Amino acid sequence: MVEMYPIVIEDQQFTAIIVKLPKTNFMAVTNDNGYIMCGALDVALLNAKLKERKIIAGRAVGVRTIDQLLEAPLESVTLEAEERGIYKGMKGKDALLKMV
Repeated sequence: MVEMYPIVIEDQQFTAIIVKLPKTNFMAVTNDNGYIMCGALDVALLNAKLKERKIIAGRAVGVRTIDQLLEAPLESVTLEAEERGIYKGMKGKDALLKMV
């Protein structure tokens, strides 16, 4: 099953996406500029093989809900995210606000 719904953080609109898979969930929160995701995101791949796309993204591990994803410290971020002031250890919701 796939769930999509809007969320608002400090008056900014984002979209939460949950894909329920066997024994795990895939989660992301996104806007037009970037996204944060659960541990399924391969930041190293984005930085190495897809660098020219300049993807703004962050990864949080050990999260099971969208609320946890928003509050968790990011475990890794893309190079392009770093250019926006997003850094490892930053809360997911704070990183999203830098993507506006």
